Amino acid sequence: MMRVYRKPVPDPGLKSLRVSSDPRFGSRGRNLHGETGFRFKPRGWENTMNRIFMTKRTSLSLTCITGLALTTGAAPLGAETSEDEPDSVVLTGIVRDFNEKTAENGHPDFENRPESGFGHYVGNVGLQLNAEGKPVFTGNGRKLKRNYKDSSGNPICWALYEPDLGDSEGRLAVYDQGGINSAATFDSWFNDVLGVNMSRTLDLELVRQGDGSYVFDSNEAEWCKDVGGFFPIENQLLGNSAQVGNAPDRNFHFTFELQTEFTYEEAGAQVFTFRGDDDVWVFINDELVIDVGGVHNAITQSVSLDRLGLEDGEVYQLSFFFAERHRTESNFRIQTNLKLETVNLPTVTAAYD
Repeated sequence: MMRVYRKPVPDPGLKSLRVSSDPRFGSRGRNLHGETGFRFKPRGWENTMNRIFMTKRTSLSLTCITGLALTTGAAPLGAETSEDEPDSVVLTGIVRDFNEKTAENGHPDFENRPESGFGHYVGNVGLQLNAEGKPVFTGNGRKLKRNYKDSSGNPICWALYEPDLGDSEGRLAVYDQGGINSAATFDSWFNDVLGVNMSRTLDLELVRQGDGSYVFDSNEAEWCKDVGGFFPIENQLLGNSAQVGNAPDRNFHFTFELQTEFTYEEAGAQVFTFRGDDDVWVFINDELVIDVGGVHNAITQSVSLDRLGLEDGEVYQLSFFFAERHRTESNFRIQTNLKLETVNLPTVTAAYD
């Protein structure tokens, strides 16, 4: 059976919520401290948050991430490969299309420059998914100036930083929401909202490599090379963005969500790596393990599952959330030796061809 943590419950003590003035985004929001209406107590909350985010004078940092990709590199992959493993694995997710903020019915978070400039921002989503299995916007973001790294020098999520494992501490700079206006506007990123977005399913084929890992790379997939990047809904749904300057005529404003599951193998040296732009958040068993938020160039971050305290032979869920919010590139690469399978595919607004 899959082990899941107790879902967060609404905190009635949170008041003074700031809400969006646009009726399309409803009344969900955050309070003046950037808190949502949920209180989380995930594993390591006290130690990690007190050490990193609760001390405002502490200067920490994480690397900038541009483009989306999953790559291995935190641990050897495919140490015990099998001849019976498939040559490729197809995962089906949901892509949602948005209009940029200056267009009619545009979304204010898309083509929106963060107040502190482009770059890698962390901490803008909660450490756990909400009761619907979606990330929760907190507004407690910080711009990352130097990556947190494991003992091998691989960039890791700030929430997994552990000095006792030989990790190197990052450095964070100014507080900034990374170009996200509010919890209300963020809520539509990974939910279908009439008048705000349109959605359809999207298949990603991960191809088996010589080391036993599986890779999807927008630099290698033929359909991506045809359009010069990760643009899965060219001239579909809400249509392409208008050409601006030297940027090509592409559909630059969309999100992508994958819900998968896998079996943890204690002896498998299992790793999940992403490289790309813009925002990417990955949760395993509902807990944040990759945080590369913000509008930036392609950035890489990995998670070695051996450091998560999982139980050998148990089935866990991996939830993946991506957003492309800005011209002029879209990069996406996943590499992993996890045996992922698609689960919980929701309905969409457009028929899948």
